[in-house]
Amino acid sequence: MSLSWRGAAVAPDDEMPSPETWEPVSVPGRPAAFAGADAVAYETTVADPRTGADEHVVLVLRGAYAHTRVWCNGDHVAESDSYVTPLRVRLPEAEEYRLVVECRAPEDRFGGLHDTDQLPPERCVPGIWWDASLETYPDPYVHAMRGRPRLTEDGAAVDVEAEVVTKEPLDDRLTFSIRPTGEVRGGGMMDRERVETDAGGTTVTHTIDVRDPSLWWPHDLGNQPRYVVRAKLGDTEHSLTTGLRSVTYDQGEGLECNGERVRARGVTLLDPTVEDVERAVAANANLVRVRAQGVPPAVAEACDEHGVLLWQDLPLTGPGSFDMDRGRELAESFTEHIGNHPSLACVSVHDEPVEPYADGLGSTTLDRLRYRFRAWRASYNEAPAEAVAERVEGVPTVPVVGPPGIDPDAVTLYPGWRYGSVEDLAWLCDHYGVGDVVAGFGAGSLGTDDPTDETGFDNSRVSGDAADSQAYQARIVQTVAEQFRQRESDVVVLDSLRDVADAGMGVLAADGTEKRAYATLSDSYQPTQVFLSDPTPGESDIVACHDRPSGGTVTVEWDHNGERQQQERVIGAFGRVTVGSLTLEAGDELTLAAAVEGRAVKNEYRIEGDR
Repeated sequence: MSLSWRGAAVAPDDEMPSPETWEPVSVPGRPAAFAGADAVAYETTVADPRTGADEHVVLVLRGAYAHTRVWCNGDHVAESDSYVTPLRVRLPEAEEYRLVVECRAPEDRFGGLHDTDQLPPERCVPGIWWDASLETYPDPYVHAMRGRPRLTEDGAAVDVEAEVVTKEPLDDRLTFSIRPTGEVRGGGMMDRERVETDAGGTTVTHTIDVRDPSLWWPHDLGNQPRYVVRAKLGDTEHSLTTGLRSVTYDQGEGLECNGERVRARGVTLLDPTVEDVERAVAANANLVRVRAQGVPPAVAEACDEHGVLLWQDLPLTGPGSFDMDRGRELAESFTEHIGNHPSLACVSVHDEPVEPYADGLGSTTLDRLRYRFRAWRASYNEAPAEAVAERVEGVPTVPVVGPPGIDPDAVTLYPGWRYGSVEDLAWLCDHYGVGDVVAGFGAGSLGTDDPTDETGFDNSRVSGDAADSQAYQARIVQTVAEQFRQRESDVVVLDSLRDVADAGMGVLAADGTEKRAYATLSDSYQPTQVFLSDPTPGESDIVACHDRPSGGTVTVEWDHNGERQQQERVIGAFGRVTVGSLTLEAGDELTLAAAVEGRAVKNEYRIEGDR
């Protein structure tokens, strides 16, 4: 049942909000009129929605950011401090309900990007961001359900928790079932579990075994079959959709899905939408990182549907200590409530925990000495983040995401943008032992020649107009992405896919318009692609990279200033092979093309005098 809401900015105190005036607002949403407010109250009045056999009324809020309190007919009835966890509030019996929901800005360190200046204020309005509705049920009923898939020696299983609510003592059977959706092969399974409880409710746990499962895969490795899990009690049921898969990471074996190697090519989402997942797929990415915030349910579902691995951050970014117990609670909450998504591939804890220390440094020997000294001073105690990560079950964890020098679990590297040139990439990776898992690389650019909103963007690094800055960004993105591909990095994530303002690190403008670097990234992210080892004047090898689970014969052709050559090489699964070499000069134009297993790709270069 949808609701009509009014809203008002209020003082964050202990009383139920009672503003002098209310304004009509859209819920779910982020009313721009309240941008910058520390607390916003939302109010609606509705008649008792129960009909027929209904005995329970439940208010359901999804994405209530960040600290939320709920009143019903003047009584405080619920609160929440995890906006990823659906807030399901059982309401008392009444002929009419006046509901007041107060959402406050973060009162701790766990506001994520929305508690920084990296997103526009209108994207950070405390509110009910994803959904708000009233649901009705008979008695007894299944109030909520969570599920987590895993592979077993005999096939697969889904561990399920179902919350049962009843007004009277209950001794009954809860029926659990799992069935494939769409055209997925295989039949369903059904089990029953006894539920015995006094009036009030209980949580029933059960494991559903699945024989001969159809496994979920990233889109470049296979299909994305999914299953619907149901818990039925009497005439009521609760359901969720999942997929059957396993995800593991080992520094030696790399990232694996269902026991098979995966080279992850990703993009960061700063303001995630379903369209962004589709744009990531179009750019040949097979992973998205939702940075320092909770993933909207529709985005997680889009990742499941399109076969995109989901890297989920906790909402914790920037320098400063944090409450480990609060972090543990959030880690458990996140994995409990998004753990059913087969796309979930890893969870990270603390993003960029030290102040940037290398901005503006060049590439000279003295600059490198300064870099090493500043990196040495940028100490970070990773123990709290690691303690939080231990509470994550079922997927790999990345406790610390940050720059070289603090021994991060995933590194962020911006040579050619924040410091030095792209030629410093090899030195950074080799000297600091990083590059296996890259959580962020890239460069920024203008989205328009006359930007009016540059939220989170330092334009001091940009020279020229939008076209000039986008050309520079494209060169950085191409060179760094290709170098990581040739270095056989396990996970590489571009920062970022789409801007949140009129300028930024995105390869798309805020409205989704492509910048030059988007096409460059799409070419660089082809699973099979051919690259120049060093696209600058001088000698360069031609290297074929093949990030697929089976090998073959690769045919490579190159056109160097109108002169064509062709070579064939045998290449193995996830292999790298040198095909030939060239002597390049400034101004040269080069087109590389490769064909393997019936797939053809191309890559283009114009050799610049420097990088």
